[in-house]
Amino acid sequence: MKYSKEEVIQYVQEEDVKFIRLSFCDVFGKQKNISIMPDELPRAFKYGIAFDASAIAGFGDESRCDLQLHPEPETLMLLPWRPEHGKVVRMFTRITYPDGTPFECDTRSLLKQAMEDAGKAGYRFAFGAEQEFYLFQLDENGKQTRIPYDDAGYMDIAPEDRGENIRREICLTLEQMGIRPESSHHEEGPGQNEIDFRYADALTAADHVMTFQTVVKTIARRNGLCADFSAKPLENEPGNGFHINMSVRPNETSENLCYMIAGILDKVEEMTAFLNPTENSYQRFGKNKAPGYISWSSENRSQLVRIPAAVGEYRRAEIRSPDPTANPYLAFALMIYAGLYGLQNKLDMPNAANLNFYKADAETLAGFKKLPENLREACKLAAESEFIREHVSAAILDIYCNQ
Repeated sequence: MKYSKEEVIQYVQEEDVKFIRLSFCDVFGKQKNISIMPDELPRAFKYGIAFDASAIAGFGDESRCDLQLHPEPETLMLLPWRPEHGKVVRMFTRITYPDGTPFECDTRSLLKQAMEDAGKAGYRFAFGAEQEFYLFQLDENGKQTRIPYDDAGYMDIAPEDRGENIRREICLTLEQMGIRPESSHHEEGPGQNEIDFRYADALTAADHVMTFQTVVKTIARRNGLCADFSAKPLENEPGNGFHINMSVRPNETSENLCYMIAGILDKVEEMTAFLNPTENSYQRFGKNKAPGYISWSSENRSQLVRIPAAVGEYRRAEIRSPDPTANPYLAFALMIYAGLYGLQNKLDMPNAANLNFYKADAETLAGFKKLPENLREACKLAAESEFIREHVSAAILDIYCNQ
């Protein structure tokens, strides 16, 4: 259900809500919030709530540190793990300067702009997220270890799969919050899990990714565990992927899907610094079903872009290089612009790479362009890219390239 400002105020009054979390994220996608009391809600809607942004990555320094959070009423969600009496709700926010000027490092607003630009061009994009995570045990001081919660493998069941009940609790909590998981299972790594989501528009899908990570981490802690979304938590085990399923409408003849994929393949190396923003991200590439080359194919999971065996409204592309440390708002925005680039220029897709990249010989692999091999290389490509400079603010680009 999407609420108006008046409906949010009424809900807070009638449902014994005592704390309202105003949520946002830094440029790297790390979620932040400030809690206000119910009496402050009308002021928040009318004027925004001021906060000191100088201590938040990429949000400025002490010389210009005041920013405003403006809650978006349609994003209201009850946090079901908080107390029944004195409830806690959350809303995502829009960030501005005190004079109302949009804040250039607000990546959620950047995604909104990308969706608006796509709409003006006559296209709608839908996204479905698949995120993998590890469950690790805690030590006697409550600190994370690197000891996996179980030793199960791909799609194993209990008793080998000890994460079954954790995933169940996560999925049921998400349903309480109005988010519909599509499926869940144990992944290939020990203690590694995956939960997939139904398609949604780009903004809703990105909001769901932010909510998902919060729910997973919260429920893991409640069960005496730690959830790890880093790209490569264990050196000799599979990494965590953030597989992004993306489709475009209209697409009656599948031509538009092909143009969209061509655009993404053309721009992906320039976007990689944002899709894989940590040094650890590059340890995942080229092994355990994580791509290392710029290529596509049907169904083949060794490729960067895979076209799953689906028909009709489920026809889509799966982009397999991103990992869960990516900011979903920024990732989806760039993918929309890359897709638009392919659509508007009617780019031809390269030939399909119908081979297993993990078993191919060096001579065969030499015919394909590799993804950046480290963060430094990825940042250099981003900094030199006209495409990135056109769609990402100079402030965000500078923060990513000089972290």
